[in-house]
Amino acid sequence: MFRIHAQRLFSIPEKLRDRSFGGRARLRLLRSLCCGWALLIAGALWISPAAAAGNQRIDFVLNWVPAGDFAPYYYASKLGWYENAGIDLRLEFGKGSSFVAQKVGAGINPAGVADMATALVAIGRGADLVAVYNIYANSAHGFYWLKDTGITGPQDFPGKRIGAPAADGVRVMWPAFAKATGIPPESVTWVNIDPGAKLAALQGRAVDIVPSFYNRHYLFRRELGERMQFLAWRDTGVNPYGNSIIVHGAFLRANTPLIENFVRVTQRAFLACAQAPEPCVRTLVDAHPALRLDDELANWKLVVELMRDPQDSGIVPGAHDAARLRSDYELIRDFIGIDRPYDVSKIYTNEFLDRSLRMPEPADPGKR
Repeated sequence: MFRIHAQRLFSIPEKLRDRSFGGRARLRLLRSLCCGWALLIAGALWISPAAAAGNQRIDFVLNWVPAGDFAPYYYASKLGWYENAGIDLRLEFGKGSSFVAQKVGAGINPAGVADMATALVAIGRGADLVAVYNIYANSAHGFYWLKDTGITGPQDFPGKRIGAPAADGVRVMWPAFAKATGIPPESVTWVNIDPGAKLAALQGRAVDIVPSFYNRHYLFRRELGERMQFLAWRDTGVNPYGNSIIVHGAFLRANTPLIENFVRVTQRAFLACAQAPEPCVRTLVDAHPALRLDDELANWKLVVELMRDPQDSGIVPGAHDAARLRSDYELIRDFIGIDRPYDVSKIYTNEFLDRSLRMPEPADPGKR
């Protein structure tokens, strides 16, 4: 039903094969991986309980393991919103935005979630993608390290090891961040680690720095406490659009009414969850009992922070702004390079959005 590859899913990080890697650190890393594997197994096979014969199927690939940021899809499914719109939603979990952009761009999946900057790079490499809904109006990228490393900011990154999956979107965008903050892109060493192993790898000193989306910030703060050091990309002035829903171009052209219905339901679900988080997030936890409600509520609170337009311009939730997307394209063109230049106005649409909807009033985001 879902296309998952056991060899890739259960790949063992090199650090677990290295006997010089400390016993306690090995145990922490193994525990983290086991939890991530369990979630991937459960999540990769998730099918909407409202799936009905005759509804049109969408194999929707997400860019990570089950977590609070995906709660709206579960909530809308539980309430029958997708079913009533003629949609049989199937969720597939992935290993990063680059992974999703490749799958959707090649038509393996008709739609999915990916960091928008990563999608822009993929389009320049020939991926047939159209963005139809913006989830994160802010970049979710951030870097974490331990205080006793002596690192105080990007100027101290050269010579350090950064751990991330090979298909993590941050690796695609790294040259732009590095050049924008004045450090050579080639001055760091990238270490391949599994998606669920970032925190354990940092605690075990297998790497010096790890990237993570901001909606996981609560977990790093809880586990690292005062030892945690954090830098959000958006605080350095590097703030391209974050996660967006992307659709394979040919599929969109052949199934426009279906995608319009999907976008309308999803927009409604995200805003309903922003207004009333607890019942929304509970549907996710009910589907994945290994998750904790308090953790995923904390995750979702950070998601809502990322969803807000940084200019507070009253833009319709889910919309991409033309000027800002052009700026993101130019950032990538200037610092990473676009293999095949294209007209950025042709790779997104806001036409499926309900323009009457608005984000609820913000709560105090508190200390990062």
